[in-house]
Amino acid sequence: MKDKIFGSFREAVSDIPDGAVIMIDGFGGPGGCPQNLILALKEHGAKDLTIIGNTVGLGPAFGSPGGKPYVDANVLVENGQVKKAIASFPFPATSAVYSPFEKLYREGKVELELVPQGTLAERIRAGGVGIGAFYTPTGVGTIVEKGKEKRVIDGREMLLEYALKADYALIRAYKADKMGNLIYKGTSRSFNPLMAMAARITIVEVDEIVEVGELDPEVIVTPCIFVDRIVRIPPDGLK
Repeated sequence: MKDKIFGSFREAVSDIPDGAVIMIDGFGGPGGCPQNLILALKEHGAKDLTIIGNTVGLGPAFGSPGGKPYVDANVLVENGQVKKAIASFPFPATSAVYSPFEKLYREGKVELELVPQGTLAERIRAGGVGIGAFYTPTGVGTIVEKGKEKRVIDGREMLLEYALKADYALIRAYKADKMGNLIYKGTSRSFNPLMAMAARITIVEVDEIVEVGELDPEVIVTPCIFVDRIVRIPPDGLK
């Protein structure tokens, strides 16, 4: 059995090259966000990254439990590592917060592909299960339809949307066994399971790693076949 357990977050992301396409979860807060892997990627320094995710870092705009700050893709943007984002909520939905990505986008220094949230989830899922593209009515009549093929199906106009795949997925789960089977808690089950399927290499940070056979098969969400690297989160955070 291939050893998937890595001793540090830095080691787990050390081969991510410049120009990589990376999926990173984040659903309006820290619940499903791989904070330690993001910090390790910042330290690693790979540049010209394309980030695929629900957000491109909302930071304190959404708050967090106990009011504590948390890490999201903002740190990669601030460090000059991101060239493009494919996201549903690239900016905080408030004029009171001016995110690093919004600032750079307005200055023409980064690219953005805006995708409706449900469409984003389905594009990622399609990439994971081998579906090349699909039609959806979401976005018809809006800026989302620009440049896309349109077809009438069952009397409704629909847009052709292509699957999304990534070189790497940085994800957050609650528990893994040594083979890489994963279970989740709360909002960490939003985009993480989809992203795990759609990346060439999936790297996961978890609270606990157990022996094979200890996880109830009925609660496993992501099978081990989709997981390549596992890092346990130490009590003091980044390792």
